[in-house]
Amino acid sequence: MFWLTKTGMHELAHPHFADADASYEDARYVVFGVPYDGTTSFRPGTRFGPRAIRDLSFNFESYDPSTGIDFSEVPVADLGDLAVSRLPEDLVNQVADVAGDIVGDGKVPVMLGGEHTATVGAVRAVRPEVYVVCDAHLDLREELDGTPYSHGCVTRRVLETVGDVVIIGGRSGDREQFEVAAEKTRLYTADMVRDMGIGAVLAEVIELIGGRRTYLSIDADAIDCCLTPGLGTPEPFGMTPLDIREVVRTLAPQVVGFDYVEVAPFDSGQTAAVAAQIVREFIARHWVAGR
Repeated sequence: MFWLTKTGMHELAHPHFADADASYEDARYVVFGVPYDGTTSFRPGTRFGPRAIRDLSFNFESYDPSTGIDFSEVPVADLGDLAVSRLPEDLVNQVADVAGDIVGDGKVPVMLGGEHTATVGAVRAVRPEVYVVCDAHLDLREELDGTPYSHGCVTRRVLETVGDVVIIGGRSGDREQFEVAAEKTRLYTADMVRDMGIGAVLAEVIELIGGRRTYLSIDADAIDCCLTPGLGTPEPFGMTPLDIREVVRTLAPQVVGFDYVEVAPFDSGQTAAVAAQIVREFIARHWVAGR
């Protein structure tokens, strides 16, 4: 199918997230997928992440007992997957166009990935005051494999447009990246999350946010790869799915754009199942906070 917006014609396939049955005009939340892994540096496969997340979303009941809402009553639309460019800089611009239209229409973008490169475009469109990312990797390289838009450069690119950046769960990067993180970001490593407890970490993050517009990005590899092994760049000794759920539940009221990326679904469904449920958590908590 083709989706016509103010910026032109966008080609989209159309599998959909469970209970995302609203029309675009009526929707408060707009899901779209970015099946891209063009700068993958270890194991490819995140291009299959959006479809896997959608498939697993149909495993869950529409009723959410933690909030008392039924997802069938929440206005969510799913636009399908972007027909992505192979070049990462073009992909970033494509995502910025689509996310920009969604934000411009007063709706909340919910992006499914796909590799993390797509987040750069979404952040440019949303223009948040604070960026919070859960990620095993610092992604603070200036360039990787000849491009500044590699998945390993995402947070570095975000720093060019967002003043306050928070990394939660980081545990991988070269010396230079850790030096940049210490100087320019608020970094909570996975070890710090375990030592402090996720509640204490989030108390500090909420104080930093101070009610400002926030973009929240969840990289699937923030979670320990022994728990969710469907990853392109697996790292052990990470966060737990419950940690990620608490991040989303706590921050959702301040969030104006959200993504869950880097699902490479070559496991038994664990990684995509966690992703699908976390997307539901975000929508539920944001919806309840806004009612």
